[in-house]
Amino acid sequence: MSTGTDTPARRPQRRLTLAASIVGAGASRKAWNWPGTTWNRFADWEHYRRSAEIARSGTLDAVFVSDHSALQRTADNGPSHLFDPIVLFSAIAGAIPDIGFVLTASTSYNSPYNLARRLASLDSIAGGRVIFNAVANFNPDIAANFSADELLDREDRYRKADEFLRVVKELWLSWDTPEGPEPTGPLWDETTARTIDHHGEFFDVRGPLNVPVGPQGHPVISQAGASAQGIDFAGKHAEIVYAALLGKQAALDYAATLDAAARRHGRPADSIRLFPGVNVYLGDTREEALRRHEVFSGAGSEDDLIARFLEQQRVLNPAFPRSVDVDRPLKAEWFEPQEDQTRPVGFSRAVQDLVRTEEPTTRQIIRLVGGAGGHRLVIGTPKEVADALIDWWAAGAVSGYNAHFPLLHDDLERFVQQVVPILQAESVFPTEYDSPTIRGRFGLPDPRTAHSTQENR
Repeated sequence: MSTGTDTPARRPQRRLTLAASIVGAGASRKAWNWPGTTWNRFADWEHYRRSAEIARSGTLDAVFVSDHSALQRTADNGPSHLFDPIVLFSAIAGAIPDIGFVLTASTSYNSPYNLARRLASLDSIAGGRVIFNAVANFNPDIAANFSADELLDREDRYRKADEFLRVVKELWLSWDTPEGPEPTGPLWDETTARTIDHHGEFFDVRGPLNVPVGPQGHPVISQAGASAQGIDFAGKHAEIVYAALLGKQAALDYAATLDAAARRHGRPADSIRLFPGVNVYLGDTREEALRRHEVFSGAGSEDDLIARFLEQQRVLNPAFPRSVDVDRPLKAEWFEPQEDQTRPVGFSRAVQDLVRTEEPTTRQIIRLVGGAGGHRLVIGTPKEVADALIDWWAAGAVSGYNAHFPLLHDDLERFVQQVVPILQAESVFPTEYDSPTIRGRFGLPDPRTAHSTQENR
């Protein structure tokens, strides 16, 4: 299995970017009632405000909140996804400057006009700091809360999501207010406040939006689906893609796949920024960091993690072998995502891609992903963690990371105090904010320019 950390002499032109997940009490299911913490802090908005404040103190680009519009009551889930992300970030935006906000919202269970209005309002209030993470929901528990007897199949969900995004983007650019200190013309007319007159398979929307074009044109658009439909959707709409990626070569390959998808839809090369998730475990020594992972993962040993990982694979794929030699290379076909699985395809695809490109044993893969088989584990001292983050970025595999921490606020604060200064000393991460908007920080184009170019073709 390849574990090289060679990096090219020439680093990427754009700096490393970082976001912190602030979902619930932390990424570990043990975090909510961890000794010495307030057990119900996951339901206190001050907990999230403090997380954003800590992230800002380290010049992190954004904080991330996923969403799940149903109570998750299984033993594998701690309390999370309580507050509506738009409401939560509206409160934080008024309290904490600079930090960006990645908020998740459904294209399956929202109306385009209403969501476009709410997101445009928040982006204007925040001064251009919003990233809209668009998800085409796959979970029947969510469908059951929205008068839906059953889920649309994946093809239909993404077809609906595509139409949703087309409508939302048109609405966001439908009302241009006059520029300058004094208007030289009317507040609106047929050229500045334009109806979109959309009539499609799923939506009929006249427009225009009653919120003017915002400080960064419109919120940055992100997504995280790794199915064939999700990749095509990203190629058409996404400016950022969040992903589960476990190997550097798999990350390089996925970046190339996204680039090709964007070009198929007539977008220029390098249109999409790739941000894999990483689960960060820090210690003064590597041994201490490993012990922290064992404690927060709920496993007493590596063998327990292996057993949990294998059992999860058997649940996901009935064809997964009942008996596996944990010290022999795994086979990629054992990890083929299933059409009806409710777990995100990206997590299954990440393990499969790693197995295909690096041929790890079960024991080796556990040291990369832990027992859950989700995001990549980055475990070690602050220097080891910083080096691991720089490695993929310097190789051109990723633009940055969405970091998950087992316990909030402790692990986020330690990351900011101990890892970020190393990244700054290596001149890969800024010591102060270099742009007021997310587009400026990530080097993303102004959508008003692209829209004008398309209209003039």
